[in-house]
Amino acid sequence: MRKLTELEIEQALKTLDGWALKEGKLCSEFVFEDFKSAFAAMTEIALHAEEIQHHPEWCNVYNKLEIRLFTHDIQSLSMLDLQLATIINAMGRNYKVKRIVPETVNAPLLPSS
Repeated sequence: MRKLTELEIEQALKTLDGWALKEGKLCSEFVFEDFKSAFAAMTEIALHAEEIQHHPEWCNVYNKLEIRLFTHDIQSLSMLDLQLATIINAMGRNYKVKRIVPETVNAPLLPSS
């Protein structure tokens, strides 16, 4: 599995609505109508994540869901992160959800080796 270049990350962020780079991870936040909707979305995301064998870091508090994507095996972003973000965006249309784009942290796009 290969690390994405800074240029690839910059280009991907232009097309991935609702995602930002924060501390080297692809991040997004969602606010659902209620806990049940948030949990249903998490279940759907989990099934897709299992299919591609790439799992998100996430935190759920009641109706809020924060997702961070990062490929731990290579300590960087990979195509799997972009693939899962794209899947999440597509399935997000099935839910009544508000997207919150985290503020981008002013740091290098890629963690230093």
